[in-house]
Amino acid sequence: MKTTDLPSATAPAKVLETALYAEDLGAATDFYQGLLGLEAFQTVPGRHVFFRIGDAVLLVFNPDATSEPSRNAKIPVPAHGARGSGHVCFAMPRPQIADMRARLIAAGVAVDAEFDWPNGAHSLYVRDPAGNSVEFAEPWLWE
Repeated sequence: MKTTDLPSATAPAKVLETALYAEDLGAATDFYQGLLGLEAFQTVPGRHVFFRIGDAVLLVFNPDATSEPSRNAKIPVPAHGARGSGHVCFAMPRPQIADMRARLIAAGVAVDAEFDWPNGAHSLYVRDPAGNSVEFAEPWLWE
């Protein structure tokens, strides 16, 4: 069947949540809450920790715990998960990226890359304790 033959639907307008995977949720909490300053608002030990980012959410799951579907009939979340490095990008103005860079370096976090894109937007890349690629970029990167 061709997509042109399907019923019409409005495209999503924004990302509500995004997920990364980490076996050591304590180290993830230390990084995202302790170092980056995100608010951890829901934790299930050994399974997940969720962080607020404005009106969106960063979900950090233990991949072992989410490889099985939910056993709760009221919340039938299907099995999901990933292995290996993921990526998340946080939008920040350039001066805040510089402040975050200084904080990360002082905490012993290595910078993977830092550069200006052809359109002039600045990006800083580091790794979280699970090896996920964490980017801080100026909000107009994709304009």
